[in-house]
Amino acid sequence: MGEIKSIYPVKIFCGLIYKEEDIVEKTKLKLKEIWGEIDIEEGPFIFDFTNYYQEEMGKNLKRKFISFEKLYIPENVYEWKIITNGIEKNFSENGKRKINIDPGYIDSCKVILLSTKDYYHRIYIGKGIYAELTLYYSKGKYNFLNWTYPDYRTENYINFFVKMREKYRKQILNLKNE
Repeated sequence: MGEIKSIYPVKIFCGLIYKEEDIVEKTKLKLKEIWGEIDIEEGPFIFDFTNYYQEEMGKNLKRKFISFEKLYIPENVYEWKIITNGIEKNFSENGKRKINIDPGYIDSCKVILLSTKDYYHRIYIGKGIYAELTLYYSKGKYNFLNWTYPDYRTENYINFFVKMREKYRKQILNLKNE
C-alpha cells in the first residue's frame, strides 16, 4: 500500500484572451483581490490560433499570461475556474465576454489547465470542471502531448512557463528551508 504524503502548494496562473487593454487592467485588479500580487506578466501575444472566440469577442485578439506570488494547495482547484467564469460574466456586455480567463497551475513537473469542457484527455474534478495536463517537464524542458493546444507549443508561452517554474522552484526551496 502506498503511503499518503503531504503535497507541496502550486503556482496559479491565468491566460487572458481579450481585445481591449482596459479590460485586462480591470481583470487583474479582480484577480489580485482573490489570489494576491502578480509576480510574472508576459505578453501581449497575438492570439490567432483559432476563430473560436471571434464571434463573441471580435478579431485581433491578444493573449497575456499572469502568475501570482502566493502558492496554493490545489484541494478545491475546481473553484478557481468557477471564480474566473464569474469574473468573465461580470465584465460581459450584452451577453458577450470582453475577456476569456483560462486559469491553471504549475508544479515542478507539469502545467495543468482548468476547463468547463469535457473530452477524453480531461479529468473531472468537481462542480462541472475538468483538469487537463497540457505540458509536462522532463529532461530539462517542457514537452507537448497530442492534445496540447497549438499556442501552448509556442516559444513565447513556453518561455512564460519556464520563468514561472524557475520562480516556483525557488519558492518551494524556501518552504523546505523554513
